[in-house]
Amino acid sequence: MSPDKRQHRGVHPSDRELFGPERLAVLRRATHELSWLLGRGYANVAALKLVGDCHGLTARGRLAVSRAACSDEQREARSSRALSIEQAEGASIIVDGFNLIITVEAAMGGGLLIRGRDLCIRDLSSVHGSYRSVEETGRAIRLVGEALETINPARVLWLLDRPVSNSGRLAQKIRAAAGESGWPWTVEVAFNPDKLMQKADAVVVTSDSVVLDAAARWLNLNHHLVTRYLSDSWLIDLSSEGP
Repeated sequence: MSPDKRQHRGVHPSDRELFGPERLAVLRRATHELSWLLGRGYANVAALKLVGDCHGLTARGRLAVSRAACSDEQREARSSRALSIEQAEGASIIVDGFNLIITVEAAMGGGLLIRGRDLCIRDLSSVHGSYRSVEETGRAIRLVGEALETINPARVLWLLDRPVSNSGRLAQKIRAAAGESGWPWTVEVAFNPDKLMQKADAVVVTSDSVVLDAAARWLNLNHHLVTRYLSDSWLIDLSSEGP
């Protein structure tokens, strides 16, 4: 496999065709159907294959639908534990580092973003055990920092996955940005950040479904950043079956 030499986390070559306006109705229907099946105990892999085959979705279309879908029970539970920006003021915050930074990089680089049924905004990037900074990385970190500064958190802990290559380099970039701006951040590279976030008392910043289903409190910062500061991003809405 050739090394990743991308300078931006931007548009996939097939995305304009796969996610054009004429495809949105099918994608929304597929998201609704997958969510219905998940709510009735169907296994995710089997349910996604059933829905994907029914609608003739490509692998990338199935990825988008799977990231947008969740059962009604999951959506309601996540919503009940979500804090607004105002409610998060002064709280201790844990940031799911790769999850947040990659989404902001994709938004800045023109990549496709999906708004799911739980109102989280997710990208379609896949790290696959290896992360590489792009031209937007520094700006992404600074934007996150400026947004967090308005919350005036008591503490901010960034967590990065140690098994992902270059996690240490990204940690250095985040620490450097914090030092330059006087942000009181701690950055840790851990073997299992998901487990730490699932058990944390602090407010978790993530769009990771596994973490959201267990976290006591969470903040939808991805959505706040994209809708308030990056409103020209390419965002498709799969949060409901309607237009």
